[in-house]
Amino acid sequence: MAIETELEHKVQTHLKFIYPELDEAEVCQQLLTLMRLDRATPTPPNHQNHWSQKDIIAITYGNSLLREQEKPLHTLHGFFKNNLAGIINSIHILPFYPYSSDDGFAVMDYSKVNDSLGDWVDVEAISTDFRLMADLVINHCSSRSLWFENFKLDKEPGKNYFFTADPTDDLDSVVRPRTSPLLREVNTPSGTKHVWCTFSHDQVDFDFRQIEVLYEFVKITRLYLDRGVKIFRFDAVAFLWKEVGTNCIHLAQTHEMIRLLRVLVEHAVPDAIIITETNVPNHENLSYFGNGNEAHCVYNFSLPPLLVNTLITGNCKHLKRWMMSMPPAQIGTTYFNFIASHDGIGLRPAEGLLDEDELATLANTVNMFGGKVSWRTANGSNKPYELNISLFDALQGTFKGTDKYQIDRFVCAHAVMLALEGIPGIYIHSLLATTNDYERMDNTSHNRSINRHQWDIQALEDALANQFSHHSKVFKRMCALIEKRIAQPAFHPNAVQFTLQLGEEILGFWRQSHSRKQSIFCIFNVTDQEQHIEMAEINLIDTEHWFDLIAEQPINDLRGTLVLKPYQAVWLTNYRT
Repeated sequence: MAIETELEHKVQTHLKFIYPELDEAEVCQQLLTLMRLDRATPTPPNHQNHWSQKDIIAITYGNSLLREQEKPLHTLHGFFKNNLAGIINSIHILPFYPYSSDDGFAVMDYSKVNDSLGDWVDVEAISTDFRLMADLVINHCSSRSLWFENFKLDKEPGKNYFFTADPTDDLDSVVRPRTSPLLREVNTPSGTKHVWCTFSHDQVDFDFRQIEVLYEFVKITRLYLDRGVKIFRFDAVAFLWKEVGTNCIHLAQTHEMIRLLRVLVEHAVPDAIIITETNVPNHENLSYFGNGNEAHCVYNFSLPPLLVNTLITGNCKHLKRWMMSMPPAQIGTTYFNFIASHDGIGLRPAEGLLDEDELATLANTVNMFGGKVSWRTANGSNKPYELNISLFDALQGTFKGTDKYQIDRFVCAHAVMLALEGIPGIYIHSLLATTNDYERMDNTSHNRSINRHQWDIQALEDALANQFSHHSKVFKRMCALIEKRIAQPAFHPNAVQFTLQLGEEILGFWRQSHSRKQSIFCIFNVTDQEQHIEMAEINLIDTEHWFDLIAEQPINDLRGTLVLKPYQAVWLTNYRT
């Protein structure tokens, strides 16, 4: 008998925990075959950073930009090549597969590209010019998929792919982000079944207790790697494993499954990255780092509500407290920072960080600016789950109302995000300062559609060419900020970060490069009033020459006063690249 290799040992250890009733050696060989791995494939070194300060990920739908008689993926590729080459180096294309609902997250066929967007050739073309991030929608698929059609007919493949429960089961503890009924009744030749639907009745949950489901997703993962995907977003992965009588979120088998998939992925493509999408309270979210053996990156879901709260109240105390509580990510892991996405501003990650009155102020301000509030079910009651609004509109004023500082406040928010420890993800509609799309929301009857505008490419190009449009002003300032960020070693995602104590009206933190050659003091006025700070409070070393990267001017008087206009951002460095 051949001696067990290191790869086989790792895979079998995970399988033993997840599937104790199966022959782990037999399942392991099947997984290696599906992933096209040799059993002797060497294990990549632990704790390697597959990123740098140059990594900026743009988040977009495949059809966010449209031109008549052109495939949207081709239009998207052209826009990024022509306008953002050298600024954005990675693109997250949200689900680009055939789907039935939820703007792509009810996948009908994981192996195909939606015909209305383009084909695999278009996807691979984007992957040659940009690092490609794609969704592995792993918790559920469309009720119109072939697999579910087969489930309803007791046919393979699909007959046992979906999780079912009895309506009389104890389901009161189940945590989920929707208020719709959890179970969907389905008639099959073997009788009535009640299928688990965490999100909607068109999104039917997989049953990963069935090994065939794991085999399917390993095949899908291998396909995506072959097509140029380097970054995987594990969508809704926290709900993957279910057990009746539990809360069905963050179960131990879910974490073990992520570890198993990571082993397979990193042996196939050593610099591929897994990002877990877990929109949950902060301490739960951090658990997906594991011991450096689960996600390479976790979404920093607490950042959007805390940063928006800071800018509409003019007080950064909660944001600072959270920043000080966040553990530095160990080498080989980092945070994925974002402040806007195709979804809304999640409120669960603010639980325990903002009190109920503060959350109410946040929701009321968003309502005042034309946004909506979505709800979830927990322990039999409904709670606010998400604020739906374009970020540009969310920052058009403070809790007192609209004002003249919308663009400055919006750019300040991104200056904070770009300077923080972690990899920045920027939603395309933030780059373009897109406003609320009420027509799309009305047409779909979904709150999230308010922030999923589709631009006619000619209208967009005209708006960006008009120097007086807010789209043009924001786009130019955002690109300038990004260009400065990607040139600074102190902005490496894992560079040292230390929170400064400059009061509640001024947010400050310090970054230092791994070589310790460069320091950057990042200082932000988060109010609508001019703020003054004594330079001595910042504690700049007076033997160094300091320079404001954003204003592009030297700081000559280290004993004077730094005057910050409303929402002004300052990046002070001792080393100019």
